Amino acid sequence: MSELPRILIVDDSRMVRASLSRHLKGIYEVREEGDGEAAWQTLVLDHTISAVISDLQMPVLDGFGLLERVRACKLARLREIPFVLISGEDDQEFLDKAEKLGVSDFINKGINAVELKTRLAHLLQFASTRQSLEEAKAQQVQDPDTGLFTRKYIELQAAQALSHAFRHHGEASVMVIGFDDYPALIDQVGEAKAAEMGVKFARLVAGKIRREDCLGHFAPGRFAIVSPGTAPGSCISFADRVRRAVADAVITAGGKRLSLTMSVGVASVPADRVISAGSLMDLACNRMEAAMAAGGNRTDSGDLALNAPVLPLSLNQALELLRDNRPEAVTRQLGRLGQQLLPMLRLLQQELGVELPLDELEKRLADREQQHKPD
Repeated sequence: MSELPRILIVDDSRMVRASLSRHLKGIYEVREEGDGEAAWQTLVLDHTISAVISDLQMPVLDGFGLLERVRACKLARLREIPFVLISGEDDQEFLDKAEKLGVSDFINKGINAVELKTRLAHLLQFASTRQSLEEAKAQQVQDPDTGLFTRKYIELQAAQALSHAFRHHGEASVMVIGFDDYPALIDQVGEAKAAEMGVKFARLVAGKIRREDCLGHFAPGRFAIVSPGTAPGSCISFADRVRRAVADAVITAGGKRLSLTMSVGVASVPADRVISAGSLMDLACNRMEAAMAAGGNRTDSGDLALNAPVLPLSLNQALELLRDNRPEAVTRQLGRLGQQLLPMLRLLQQELGVELPLDELEKRLADREQQHKPD
């Protein structure tokens, strides 16, 4: 296959295509199409095309239509491809429309070979530089081997979550999760296999967290989750579910069952009085290490349960805490939560034909809510 950059020339005039091809001969490989629709099919199928030179007036699909379709494409290589329109028009409305659609440059049909080659060279160099920057950025955000977010990116997300929490008087929590005695796991299965198991675990957890949460590498055998707007109680419940799932899982290597457990450290603002994302991450990590030192397979959240402000729970959060056998976190808000359930209970009474002491229940819930209001 040719190693020359491939240029797609799209024009319904065979003479124009031949003229442009002669200008590019020896420096570029040229592919030709006579209308926009055929060019579109070629672009989708031919991954080697580096740039497009297209006429404006063509049958089936004109240059504007082709440009619009390319820039709206889901394929990144087409959305970013250099696209040059051929036109002799100096109409400002035409130029504005083309620029709005994302044209890269304009040429006229009488352009000389030197100018055409120079313009293409600049466009391709710019595209190459932009692609290199995007790739470098992606490597900073994601580990190229696992696809998981890097520690640097996780720390940036923690900083954003902390800033938002401080501005809006909200909460932000961080969990650091690690395999207990990770060096022993490496001795058992090897470093590559241990890392593979860690990635599988992380991907499993990724399917269980919210879209706004962020999961990534923290250190070998350790992972971090940044959870904006989340109360520490919810993180502690989630951490306990993760631990139990790992401890109960049947995991084998080399025909032998492995005894795997994990420990979790949880830190949260404003309950933990820290002022930086780095301090919050370090605190969660220190608590995870304390949990490991205490025997492993446990969650350490410090004094969060005592220090955390009492924020209103939603019904979904209350049900989640009850499922995790943590009724003490719901009890103080039972009056308010029960009042929210009264319309559902009245509907159940009506639909099922049963008599419930709803008036008495409503009175007692109101009294309870009054008793537990903050001073």
